[in-house]
Formats: sequence, structure tokens, C-alpha cells
Amino acid sequence: MRISFVRKLGLASSLALAVGAIAVPGAMATVTEAMLRAVPGAEWLTYGGDYAEQRFSPLKLVNEYNVDQLGLAWYADMDTARGQEATPLVHDGVLYVTTAWSMVKAYDAKTGKPLWAYDPKVPRSTLYRACCDAVNRGVALYGDKLFVAALDGRLIALDQKSGKVLWEKVTVPNQTDYTITGAPRIVKGRVLIGAAGSEYKARGYIAAYDTETGSEVWRFNTVPGNPAKGFGKEGLNKAAHEAASKTWGNKWWELGGGGTVWDSITYDPETNLVLFGTGNAEPWNPAANGREGDSLYTSSIVAVNADTGQYAWHYQETPEDRWDFDSDQQITIADINIGGAKRHVAMHAPKNGHVYVLDVKTGKFISGTPWVPINWATGLDPETGRPSINPDAQYEKTGKPFISLPGAVGAHSWQPQSYSPKTGYLYIPTNLAGWPYLAAKDWKPGTFGWSIGMDGYAVAMPADLKVQEGAKAATKGQLVAWDVANKKAAWRVDLTGPSNGGVLSTAGNLVFQGTSGGEFVAYTADKGEKLWSFPAQSGIIAAPMTYAIGGEQYVAILVGWGGVWDVATGVLANKGGAGRNISRLMVFKLGASGQLPAPPPMNQMVLDPPPFTGTQAQATHGGQLYGRYCAMCHGDAAISGSLNPDLRHSGVIGSAEAVKAIVIGGQLHQMGMVSFKAALKPADAEAIRLYIIKRANEDKALASR
Repeated sequence: MRISFVRKLGLASSLALAVGAIAVPGAMATVTEAMLRAVPGAEWLTYGGDYAEQRFSPLKLVNEYNVDQLGLAWYADMDTARGQEATPLVHDGVLYVTTAWSMVKAYDAKTGKPLWAYDPKVPRSTLYRACCDAVNRGVALYGDKLFVAALDGRLIALDQKSGKVLWEKVTVPNQTDYTITGAPRIVKGRVLIGAAGSEYKARGYIAAYDTETGSEVWRFNTVPGNPAKGFGKEGLNKAAHEAASKTWGNKWWELGGGGTVWDSITYDPETNLVLFGTGNAEPWNPAANGREGDSLYTSSIVAVNADTGQYAWHYQETPEDRWDFDSDQQITIADINIGGAKRHVAMHAPKNGHVYVLDVKTGKFISGTPWVPINWATGLDPETGRPSINPDAQYEKTGKPFISLPGAVGAHSWQPQSYSPKTGYLYIPTNLAGWPYLAAKDWKPGTFGWSIGMDGYAVAMPADLKVQEGAKAATKGQLVAWDVANKKAAWRVDLTGPSNGGVLSTAGNLVFQGTSGGEFVAYTADKGEKLWSFPAQSGIIAAPMTYAIGGEQYVAILVGWGGVWDVATGVLANKGGAGRNISRLMVFKLGASGQLPAPPPMNQMVLDPPPFTGTQAQATHGGQLYGRYCAMCHGDAAISGSLNPDLRHSGVIGSAEAVKAIVIGGQLHQMGMVSFKAALKPADAEAIRLYIIKRANEDKALASR
């Protein structure tokens, strides 16, 4: 008979953690380079399971024949009600996980007993410059330390045993354009991290820091600086930046350029190269600041020497990116038989809808194949992989709207993929979702907020039921098993909505994934047959992992709906069916029978806005401002998802003075709503208020039909 242990962290437990920590008992084995290089076994020591980022486990105590006996062993409620994106790590019987706002929790991995908790106390005002929620994707372990990157740009080293701060370092250039949401990676005794911010005025980079002191060892900037100042400060990378500068137009450096390294970092010991993906060029609209050209090294995979950070090669997947098709998705390395020969390759499925296979050592293009419908390009050059751009997709030249497939959220967003060497399949969390683009006329860069050069108001979802229902019907998700060697889908599972969770594959012929509808599912890895599921009560966007203790295998997943799809997509935000955030860590094992408490009732909010008393000109102006400054947090067309306030329902919109006190006066800055006085005047705040009221009345009328 198996004994299960279920633990619910209630208010009392949360308060206890806030005032003190329970030290991890016993001596802990230090995490070494050799351990990180090994294939994950009983422990899960790094973000993707191993340096190759395969997210494949050789454990098979849980397998296709007994997975139906998987049950809840324990769970822990989180004290942050925002999107949860972290992959837990397990070492020496301790499970480490981060939550939204970059908090760190440590639990006994077998029982769920809380051991310690750390809160970096990220200012909530940081939220305005975090494009896609206050998320964090996890920690790194090395030696006796744990490393976490905080949303406000600090890299922090903690003692693994107690959670005590050992050192911290601000790694971002400023506190207006940069955030960090990714997990650090450990490479040869150094901790590597980049930053996010390509929609602001950020200049992308990746840097390596000494794990003992936090001192910077090397840095690679992904966008060249002002050529008039020369490139001497780039050191070993002077030639690489001189070459890149020839692919940009106008004074690109004044707006930063983008190209941020906000997630994917992969180390290949065989070649001693660090491979990383880079974000979109900034602004999206190339005509907004005259950045015509490929804009290197944005929307690319770049490889540098792990010891020095010296440029080795690059491969640009989306030249002159104007669709936010950044390449920060996970890069996976494997040895694969291609054309009768074993090749050491990097596999990448970025936002732009193609699966790329590159030679790890040289970056040479091997293949690029669409795995979803695309219309922004008409094909790839078979030798170089360079795309042929659909002229209609160059919206800044046509002056017309363009609905791109895939859209800005991407055919594959940040949610981690998995590769199984047993099947040869790459398992890709897939979005089937378009996005409308229209260049803003006479756009001028501001000093605050997003800087993308787009007209979000003109392409916002209209208050038209037929259009909305059509958009919902066309917006879906899939889990795709991609046969890498044969460049085709082995199987696909259709999902109700996009933005589903990351993937884990195992030697038990299993693939695990959570869904945006709140289901944690196990499929057969070879055929995609659904074998087991568990109702998680909240949408899942994070990736699962697995570990073993005392002869039992555990599967862990962090649950909590949120992220970019929720905050930005308006009426489409809950297409998958989640509709709420209940943040908790869930751990499963065979024979366990734990139960979750009943979820709280859903809030049913009725639209009851004040009457619209403004002019159409005011509403149009307000809509244009809303599209530029507000939509990324409060949703397309003033319709929010589950996390951020839906302004159509706010009682504040009935008062012009109250809105000005918030938007201009910064009255709610401690809740993340900072003052926009650097970009907006009181009359602008009033125009935004009137637009929201007008839109709320239109939606109220629509609901009554």
C-alpha cells in the first residue's frame, strides 16, 4: 500500500515562511559541472534538464502502462496570483521553484514540507515595463548556491540550504527599459543571463558573471552601438559589430534596437559554444525610425565562445523582423541521423513558424520547414534558409493592415519544447493564432512605454459579434510531435486555445503537457494517444519536470494562468477556457490520491458603464493612445483577460479627476500602475477615459443581442 501526503499551504503557513526559514537538514552535495553535463536522472538540476535543453528524462517508473494510476502526492499554494512559468529544480531531496515576482520557494521534494522562502521584494511599479506579466522561469544551481534573476534586473545568489542572500548585482543598464523573466544558466562555473525589453528602448545582450562574486566576466551585445564612437569597447567582438552595423539604417542606436536575450541559452560542451536566441528588432515597424536592413543580430541564433564571449557564428531566422518574430524560444541540441549521416545539430522552432535544424559547430543551415500555416513568407532559400517575404506582409510599405499567420504571439512562444531521443520527435507547444499589423502614421518615439511604431487602435477587435466569433473559431492550439529527420509531423493533438504549457518527454513513452484550459495531460510519445489527465483548476503555461526519490518517480508542474496571451489579447484571452488564476505547485506519483479544495466561484461582472458624453474625435484620439500605452496590460480593445483590471468595469471611469489622479498623478503606482505624465497630458487621460466608456457601452449593447 502506498502512502500519499497532501499539504496545503494556507495563510498560517505563508505567514510562517514570511518571518523565518527552516534550514534544509543535513549536508548537501555541491552541484558540479560534471553533474550538469549528465543526462538528468533522479535529479533535475538545470532548466531544460541538461545542457542540451532536451527536457527528456530516462526515468520510466511512470510509463504508458501505469500512468493512469498517477495521483496527487502533494501541493503548495503560491502567494502570487499572476502567471506562473517556472520549471522546478530538484537536488538532494529539495525542490526549488520560483513564482511570479521572482520569489523563490524550497520544499522537501518527497513530502512537500516547506523549507524556506525568499522574496526579493521587486517593486510592483516594475510591472509597467514587463511586457508580458510579472513572470519568472526558474533558478540555477551550482556549488552550494542558487541563482535567481529578479524582474527588476538583479541577479541574486542564495545559499541553497537556507535561502540566505550571498550577493546580488544589478545587471540591467537602467530601470526604465529592461526586465528579466528568464532562468539563469550555469556554464563552466559562471552564471549567464540576459534581459527583456525589445518593445522599449533596450539594447540586447547576454553576460556571464562569476558565481562566487557576481563580477561580470564577459558580455556580448546583440545590437551594434553608434558607429561614430567606434567598436573598440566590444573587444573581441569588434569585427562582429562592425559587420552588424552595416545591416541597420538611420540612427538605430537611439532607440536601443531590441534583440534582447530574454530566455533561450544553451551550452554545448562538445564545441564549447553558448547558443542563444535574440529578440525582435525595435521598433517593429521598420519605417518608424528608418531601420531598413536585416538588423543584425536580432531574431537570430548566435553562438559565442563559452570562455570569452567571442562571436563564433550567427543564423538570422527573420531578417528585418517587423512582426515580433523573435527567436528566444528554447534551442535544443542532439545528434540526429540526417541523410544517412549523424549530425550534431541545434533544433529551433521560433515564432515565425519554421522548424530550423542547424549545424552546432558552424551554424550552417541544414533545413527549415513550416510546421504551421504561414503567410508572411512564400518560402525559404534551400541553401541559406533566407525567407522570401510576402510583399503584403510589409505593412509599412503597403500602408494597409496585414493579418499575419503566425501572429506576434508566435507559432511557438516561450513555452519549452522537448526532444525524445527514443522517438526522434521534437514536441512543440503550438499556437494557431493570427495577429493584425498596421503601421502608425507620423509616429514619433516617446520617452515612456512601448516603442513599436504600430497603430493598435485601428486594428483593435471591433464590437462586432460576427468578427469576434470568427476570430475565436480561427484561434486554436496544438501539441505537435515533429519528426526531425524526416521533416514532418508524426502526430498532432488539437487544443481548444493557444498558450498551452511547456512539454516533458520520458523514457516511459510519455509526453506531459498542461493546457490553457486547466488540464494536466499525459500522452504516448510515439502516437499522441491521451492516457491520463488531471483537472488543475487553472490554466497551465509552465513546463513539467520529473525526479525520483526512494524508488518512486514524481512529476511536478507549476500551475497558474497568465502571461502575454492573457494580458494582451482581449476577447481571445480565455479561448482555452482557463478564465482564472489559481497558482500552486502540484506534485504527482503513482498510487497517490490527494484532492484539491473546491475552486472559488467565478466572478460574474456585469457591464454597467456611465453614458458616453464625449466626441468621436476624443474617442478616436483616446483609442489611439490606449492602443499605444494601455493595451499591452489591459487588453486589446479595452477587454482584459484574467489578471489585470478590465477598465470597462471600473467605477473610476465615471470620474475624469479620478482617472487623471491615476494616469497622470500615479496614485496607484505601488500596484504597478505608474504615472504616465512623461508621455500623456491631462487631456490625453480624459480622451482615454472617454474611449473606454464608449467601448464599454458598445460591448454592453453587443452582449444584449
